[in-house]
Amino acid sequence: MREALQSLGPLYVKFGQMLSTRPDFLSPVMIEELGKLHDQVSPAPFADFEAVLAAEFGARWPRLFREIDPVPLGTASLAQVYRAELADGTPAAVKIQRPGAEAVMNRDTASLRRTARLIARMAPRFTEMIDLHAMLGVLFDAMAGETDFRKEAGHMRNAQRLTERFAHLTVPRVLYDPTPRVLVQSLAPGTSIRDADPVSFTEEERVGIGTDLMAFMYRGFFVDRYFHADPHPGNIFVAPGRPAHLIDWGMVGRVDAHVGRHLVLAMMHIAAGDGAGLARTWTEMGALTDRADLPGFRSDLESLVPAVASASLGELDFGVTLTAVLRHSTRRGIRTSPAIALLGKSFANLEGSIRHLCPELSLTDVFVDSLGGIALGLAKENLSAQQAVRTVLGLLASIPGRVQQVRDILLNPVGHTAPGRAATPSPQDFVVLLAALRGHRRDG
Repeated sequence: MREALQSLGPLYVKFGQMLSTRPDFLSPVMIEELGKLHDQVSPAPFADFEAVLAAEFGARWPRLFREIDPVPLGTASLAQVYRAELADGTPAAVKIQRPGAEAVMNRDTASLRRTARLIARMAPRFTEMIDLHAMLGVLFDAMAGETDFRKEAGHMRNAQRLTERFAHLTVPRVLYDPTPRVLVQSLAPGTSIRDADPVSFTEEERVGIGTDLMAFMYRGFFVDRYFHADPHPGNIFVAPGRPAHLIDWGMVGRVDAHVGRHLVLAMMHIAAGDGAGLARTWTEMGALTDRADLPGFRSDLESLVPAVASASLGELDFGVTLTAVLRHSTRRGIRTSPAIALLGKSFANLEGSIRHLCPELSLTDVFVDSLGGIALGLAKENLSAQQAVRTVLGLLASIPGRVQQVRDILLNPVGHTAPGRAATPSPQDFVVLLAALRGHRRDG
């Protein structure tokens, strides 16, 4: 299965990586194997990419560079990256899309959508729990920057702004105006975090890089609701005395406000060792099916969560814990938001990356330390003018329904009366009336 997905191309590889975070419907053996998925292809000759440079920049393209090393720094199904020197001597990395890559992506996207629709028709009970069509929609949206490098450049500029608060983390700069198929960016120093020697870093650097990477992702999940969706070790470069560089922003995930707020609560329950609270929050974040077993789900998480709360990366795979919650949720008939699959993939990748440099780091400790900033960010959002308008509009929209509800209770009580006789409200009528008024007051 893994080899088949790799041979089919990048979209299938990404989908397989998402599936590797779903133990709720794949076996442990399959999870382990799909976890090895990576986009490995043989490098194509530089001559193939010269044609792309000429098509994107015109005949002037050789004048933009003093030199381009024809041996690629990185190779993938959609693009190759080359070390270059700009005309003014600035070191750079040049990402060039493979010829025909966009057509391949469009074909594969259409094929996977057809497959998801077929599964929905053939297995409605499965689709009730696992909405593959929605999962694919999340994946396709996240990968928009993979085939249009102008979007990836926009992600990089946004990420640069978001990393300014972190001393040990940064993002490469975009050096030329990007085109759909060529992106010229500053060269990240050092080496992949996977290949870095921890001994060459001071303890302050190691812990600082690990903490900032995790705190940045937490803020992305919970406040900005915008996160790097593929932070595997090859996309994090580190060097002693330098901040870590988070590269390759072609794949970016987003989380809606409802899921983001509930994820904050979920992490707070995990940090507190509160399995019952996590079960309640996870249920509110998803949806109940006809076969939902809430007591069973609560019991599952009460057994799972205490072992997680204080463990370090060296002691526990937190990503596996997250997917274990998914497994229990599905087994107990509780449907989870399709965004969780992409978020789980991102979380598991980042965790594995940090473990190479700082295995003693506790993710829950980092979350607790970040909680003040997260709470402040959420408070600013809720106090913003845009949020105030949404609240007022929601209140105004609810008023007619509340007024009609009160009117119906007063004029048409539950207790039946004979025509022409005055209606006497029953105790049940007053209970419903109070509930309506309380709801109106709460909305205000």
